[in-house]
Amino acid sequence: MIERYTLPEMGQIWTEQAKFQSWLDVEIAACEANMQLGKIPENAMKEIREKAKFSPKRILEIESEVRHDVIAFLTNLNENIGDSGRFIHLGMTSSDVLDTGLALQLKAALKLLIEEIKILKQTILLKAKEHKNTIMIGRSHAIHGEPITFGFKLAGWLAETIRNQERLEQLTKEISVGQISGAMGTYANTDPEIERIACNHLGLTPDTASTQVISRDRHANYVQILALIGSSLDRFATEIRNLQRTDVLEVEEGFAKGQKGSSAMPHKRNPIRSERISGLARVLRSYVVASLENVALWHERDISHSSIERMMLPDTSITLHFMLREMSEVIKDLGVYKNNMINNMNIYGGVVFSQRVLLALVENGMQREEAYQLVQKHAHAAWNTESGDFKANLNADKIITDFLSTRQLNDCFSTDLHQANLDVIWNRLGI
Repeated sequence: MIERYTLPEMGQIWTEQAKFQSWLDVEIAACEANMQLGKIPENAMKEIREKAKFSPKRILEIESEVRHDVIAFLTNLNENIGDSGRFIHLGMTSSDVLDTGLALQLKAALKLLIEEIKILKQTILLKAKEHKNTIMIGRSHAIHGEPITFGFKLAGWLAETIRNQERLEQLTKEISVGQISGAMGTYANTDPEIERIACNHLGLTPDTASTQVISRDRHANYVQILALIGSSLDRFATEIRNLQRTDVLEVEEGFAKGQKGSSAMPHKRNPIRSERISGLARVLRSYVVASLENVALWHERDISHSSIERMMLPDTSITLHFMLREMSEVIKDLGVYKNNMINNMNIYGGVVFSQRVLLALVENGMQREEAYQLVQKHAHAAWNTESGDFKANLNADKIITDFLSTRQLNDCFSTDLHQANLDVIWNRLGI
């Protein structure tokens, strides 16, 4: 099985050198299969292995004349191999090389993406453990709701990242298919056994039923899953950006020594990396429609998909790889301001504990509708006053104190109940 790509950078996979190397890997694998079946002499195979070299520059020179990339590639190989080059590409068509070679590149790209998402998963896990009991306010509609913990918020990110890792692993199986089935995909001029042996050598599975191309639903799914993962990162980044707002400031991106936030305003500390992630997620999503358009090719083959894939597949792979690294760094260096979280939660005298007060009144005999109106009145009075104090309003209302003792009322402003059942989530995620 070929393991061609060992360099750590995603961009290395998408160079012209790497593309032509993947084509050569396919051609050599097919030759090896033909030799195994007695269709290529061993001495010719030895010569092919030793002399099969290519030059990207020379290939482009030939292509400028013949206007066909695979023919230019094969011509360059034959320039180097000599007479044994006649055994190259036996019974094959261009798409056998292009699509099977592309599968090798996509498989290599997914390997790097999985490595990065594992790092992100571990980074989120460590931060979630650190802030398992860091109390903050939960928000819905961007308005204060009820207390949560920052670890609980991160638990949601962790669960989503685990799902995204599973998606990439499943995608690796789906995309790791090759074809050596010849024109129209009917095996008319090549033995299906060649495809089986060659694909096995390359670490791929023969496509179930290819035409002259591997159907583009696989590639569309690749782009959609990468865009989906990008949208997850966008969700995390958007939350960080909102929590870093000056009037909130519960978390903050790391700010390096010597870093500047604005050319005009020295005080600025901006969430630039999270903003970058949100912006790049839009790029990933923009490719989804193009990937879906590529599925509907004419008859057994056209090349309307080819031009967009040359941009789309490297772009989406490299972009998501960068975004995953960036998000890992953001979360690792994230500043968490616990005092601000507590202060924000208790603004207006703890109006966020209104549900606990409502339930306590109902449990002690008050009708729910009456209790709701009473609690809402005091909550809104606190909310609409600059120095409003919900708890003080409640203590000053005899109707409420007739139903609730001082201890019972104080218990309503505890966060214990909001954390009591979180072990269910911690246990599921190993936090």
